[in-house]
Amino acid sequence: MAEHPINNIMDTAMVNIKEMINVDTIIGNPVDTPDGSVIIPVSKVSFGLAAGGAEYGGDVDFSQQRSDDKVIAPVKYPFAGGSGAGVSISPTAFIVSNSQGVQLMQISECSAVENLVNMVPDVMNKVNELIIKKCDSDKG
Repeated sequence: MAEHPINNIMDTAMVNIKEMINVDTIIGNPVDTPDGSVIIPVSKVSFGLAAGGAEYGGDVDFSQQRSDDKVIAPVKYPFAGGSGAGVSISPTAFIVSNSQGVQLMQISECSAVENLVNMVPDVMNKVNELIIKKCDSDKG
């Protein structure tokens, strides 16, 4: 069976979207700074695709002529179709690696839960320091 023209429209649209969006779009290329830090951008990518079309011609569907339940030849009607796509790329964060460690610096405002989760490592380090100080003072 011959390929329908809408398949060509969809294939062309998908190929073009694949060319626009790749791994480097989401996790960007690292940027080296003069102080030795490395900054990696992180983005949110959203896209949508719509395609449609129609054959137009007579009111009766004669897409295939039949003779004794055997297909003789398909009748081709003119086809009209189109597609559209939308892409949104929004920066969401930067991964910063420097002599002080690795940090995720978010661009948008965080929720209270996200702030608490981000504070856990610092709180754990401070609790650990207090425990060590307490143990040292008990020994001395």
